[in-house]
Amino acid sequence: MFKNKTLLVTGGTGSFGNAVVRRFLQTEISEIRIFSRDEKKQDDMRKLYNNDKLKFYIGDVRDYNSIESALRGVDFVFSAAALKQVPSCEFFPLEAVKTNILGTENTLNAAIANGVKKVIVLSTDKAVYPINAMGMTKALMEKVMVAKSRTISENKTVLCGTRYGNVMASRGSVIPLFIEQIKAGKPLTITNPNMTRFMMSLDDAVDLVLYAFKNGNQGDIFVQKAPAATIKTLAEALIDIFEADNKIQIIGTRHGEKIYESLLTSEEKVVAEDLGGYYRVPADTRDLNYSKYFEKGQLMVDNIEPYTSHNTERLSLEELKKLLLSLEEVQIELEKWRSTRDKIR
Repeated sequence: MFKNKTLLVTGGTGSFGNAVVRRFLQTEISEIRIFSRDEKKQDDMRKLYNNDKLKFYIGDVRDYNSIESALRGVDFVFSAAALKQVPSCEFFPLEAVKTNILGTENTLNAAIANGVKKVIVLSTDKAVYPINAMGMTKALMEKVMVAKSRTISENKTVLCGTRYGNVMASRGSVIPLFIEQIKAGKPLTITNPNMTRFMMSLDDAVDLVLYAFKNGNQGDIFVQKAPAATIKTLAEALIDIFEADNKIQIIGTRHGEKIYESLLTSEEKVVAEDLGGYYRVPADTRDLNYSKYFEKGQLMVDNIEPYTSHNTERLSLEELKKLLLSLEEVQIELEKWRSTRDKIR
């Protein structure tokens, strides 16, 4: 599908963008364009990969002209540019609106104008029953994508979405923090021991986007099924892996933080198509004929549970340790830790 094609990744210097580059560089893809506003990270990627297939475009999705020019000649787009940190979005919600909603709309409009074949927008569990600004802006981003998909014929630009939880060992996530605390001999700070999170790797995130790319119709949103674990189990697993004796310190739930992640609402679960390892949520294609909204009901959600990290498969301590040890990021940090410890001894 990607042979001799050009792919552009917005926000491409992040964890997801790097995972895409690693996955695609050795394929027969013609060109991968990295679009972002961070020249330092782009320079780091340029030196790291040193590959002529990789092209870099400095710009901002908030600026339509910059993303429009970068999309000329592009076949496919993975839209990953976003403000993702919950505290940052809480303090600067309008900045989240500008990037997550308006920036994505710019990307979609520019893709349609340039005849891009398919766009996959990346969303988050926080868009489901949102309680913080980051989730609210991502939820509206999804609505913008679905609404715009209704206006496009199937044989033109196809717009789809994916939604996933926290990615293990990604930049700014809790696993690197716990490892840092272990190495510093500090207590591992957890907000609530019973808090659950989906356990997805960066490769899982890329797999989800590729699945949506292969199977998505206009306005579809895809969710990948994933196991989960409590934050306490995660902390204990890392302490065991690093053969450390750090204590665990409970600091209390932070502002805007959920006890569990949700990937499907009850209302979505009713209409979702179970595809084995994935759920597909089709777009609501009704128009503004109000009788379909106020005079005729169709969804029975009384006994339908949302799909959350509380009711998915729960990993045991040993299962989680095995999963963590499969991550390259954990393997690298463990090797550094053992080397440093051996020198001290």
